[in-house]
Amino acid sequence: MTAPGARSPAAGSPPPELVARFKQALERLWTGPGKLGLAVSGGPDSLALLLLAEAAVPGQFEVATVDHGLRPASAEECALVARICAERGIPCSVLKVSVEVGNVQAEARASRYEALLGWANERDILAVATAHHIDDQAETLLMRLNRGSGVSGLAGVRAWQPMGNWIPEPIRPLLQFRKSELANLINRAGLKAVEDPSNADERFDRARIRQAMAENGWLNPVAIARSAQHLADADEAIEWIVRSEWTHHTDTSPGLVRYRGDRHEQGRSRRFVPREVALRLVERAIEALGGSAGRSEAARLAQNLERGDGGNAGGVLATVEGNEWVFRREPPRRTG
Repeated sequence: MTAPGARSPAAGSPPPELVARFKQALERLWTGPGKLGLAVSGGPDSLALLLLAEAAVPGQFEVATVDHGLRPASAEECALVARICAERGIPCSVLKVSVEVGNVQAEARASRYEALLGWANERDILAVATAHHIDDQAETLLMRLNRGSGVSGLAGVRAWQPMGNWIPEPIRPLLQFRKSELANLINRAGLKAVEDPSNADERFDRARIRQAMAENGWLNPVAIARSAQHLADADEAIEWIVRSEWTHHTDTSPGLVRYRGDRHEQGRSRRFVPREVALRLVERAIEALGGSAGRSEAARLAQNLERGDGGNAGGVLATVEGNEWVFRREPPRRTG
């Protein structure tokens, strides 16, 4: 049944089987209350997200499109999204942002999420859906393998993943859809999607990975994405162990964290946790004391502690005292 005030599905709307798949995926990630938000760039993937939401949850969502101002055409692309939404009676907001100098793609992503956060809070939207799909997931895993990422990085894009203070958190209901399926939806609807030239710019890692996958047909995006899910499950299991270890074997007080890293069993002392767990506990201790350290810096400190040595990372000093790892804020450095 069409929601009150919602537009009836138009000719060229998505096939019922795809709508059912989308609705099932969406229900695992978002059940309300309130409206859903969609981040729509005007590209084929995000326009397909819009079409699927229109068919699956009509009248229950709003759209935001972000103008980064990085290309002359970006304002026109946002206007295209606004026009498509207006034709369908879908509320749409155009969010203009400025991108800091540096890693353009990373800075644009940060600016985009910050703008979407503000928009969602203003509109009382409790979840924002993005259009990441199977092929994106495969590209992400291969890209991070090429960088030597750990388990967390190789888990790739999550269907739902906490992002610190980012509330509402993003959801990705298209992670079981192929890019080709989404492109077919756009063609079926007779829409012309925006093509971002950076997607083919080989200065960017993702564009090079995408090209390599296109040239090597034996690479199976579905199987690669499945591996990313297995790694996400493994990452969740490691985090479960870390939380348990922290709860039962860590004592915290203002300015101090004590972790009982070694246990005595039958008169012998042994390292009780695997290295990845130890590393994550060190990261937690640093964060608990208000410090900030990169993963490689925290890993060096964890290795020092395992050898019985001390060290520092991210403004935190760590020492080995008996069978405990003790973390303190580094004392302020004297000047003059």
